Amino acid sequence: MNKYNKIKIFVGITRSVFILGLVSLFTDFSSQMIFPLIPLFLTTVLGAGAYVVGIVEGAAETTASLLQVISGYWSDKIKKRKPFVLFGYSLSAITKPLFAFANVWSFVLLVRIIERIGKGLRNAPRDAIVAESCDEGMRGKAYGFHRAMDGIGSVLGAILAFLLLPVLGYKNIFLFAFIPGAIAVFIILFIKETNTPTITKEKEISFKLSFKELPWDLKFFIVISSIFALGHFGYAFLLLRAKDIGIADNTVILLYVIFYVVYTICVIPSGILSDKIGRKPVLMIGYLIFAITSFGLMFALNIYSILLLFIIYGIFYALIDGVQRAFVVDLAPKHLKATALGTYHTAIGLVALPGKFIAGLLWDKINPETTFLYGLILTIISMILFIFLKDKTNHEKMGRRY
Repeated sequence: MNKYNKIKIFVGITRSVFILGLVSLFTDFSSQMIFPLIPLFLTTVLGAGAYVVGIVEGAAETTASLLQVISGYWSDKIKKRKPFVLFGYSLSAITKPLFAFANVWSFVLLVRIIERIGKGLRNAPRDAIVAESCDEGMRGKAYGFHRAMDGIGSVLGAILAFLLLPVLGYKNIFLFAFIPGAIAVFIILFIKETNTPTITKEKEISFKLSFKELPWDLKFFIVISSIFALGHFGYAFLLLRAKDIGIADNTVILLYVIFYVVYTICVIPSGILSDKIGRKPVLMIGYLIFAITSFGLMFALNIYSILLLFIIYGIFYALIDGVQRAFVVDLAPKHLKATALGTYHTAIGLVALPGKFIAGLLWDKINPETTFLYGLILTIISMILFIFLKDKTNHEKMGRRY
């Protein structure tokens, strides 16, 4: 880490981490004016079924994740992060207004995929910058701060969507979302490239050998995370559940705002907690809370129960979002941080499309309760497997402490 990136804005938060936080804030301001509206737009305006929501959301996540292992590996190989970050955020900003021109769900799918290509290119290199711009003992806090800034942007975007939807309608909101996205791209110009770890010529061989270098514990964690992701139906189906029991569209968006407020409040403490007690216990608690959420959604019948479950879902998401990334970096070789992050994101993304398609199909062909039962079963399987994962990083921390 160079001297420029050691400049502390807050305790444990360096200049580069702070700038990346601002980038994520404005990007998610833009994104969350659109993304919580997509499931409602598809079902209300375009008349699509829940299985279409599953296809669109799943394809978007899978597309983003497929590219992350490639961009992560290539970023490690050429020892550059910023070009991937700049191009990825730029592509996302340019494509978001195109949702306004959608008249069929297949066009929404196409634009969603193109927009997520930008995410696929930027995420692993960006997360690697965060890891390389902070002290190892502050890694959970740094990721927590970054995710919190992301959450603040999400809250602001969702609130604006809630306020503007009755006034502007879906399509005008989609057009307006370009402005904060463009601001985010401008802020990226102020990021200084970090000094990535150098590697010997013998190790600089190929993607295949780089993947083989990833330790067994990391690969096992990626398998567990992928099984969990297969059953993680995501916020789209919480929104559909709220709509299913008769809650109006603008009130559904307000519930989404509450979810992200809870997430934003809890994500930094979750990261700090993982720095102190280890990543594995925090992630196990997160999985347990998601299991409770899935069980509760099977029986939710009114706005009060749905409100409580949106709050619980926010706590769950805060516990796993940044901590999973920090855990991947903890387990990865120093010269393969971006490759490890890209492999992780790609693996969980590959199961997103079949997972969300299954969730939507169960919703349409059987009933909504079956969708949440499906998520509950896969979460329990993931928790059982997690028991057998050794958290060596926590043992090392305890050893240094004493």
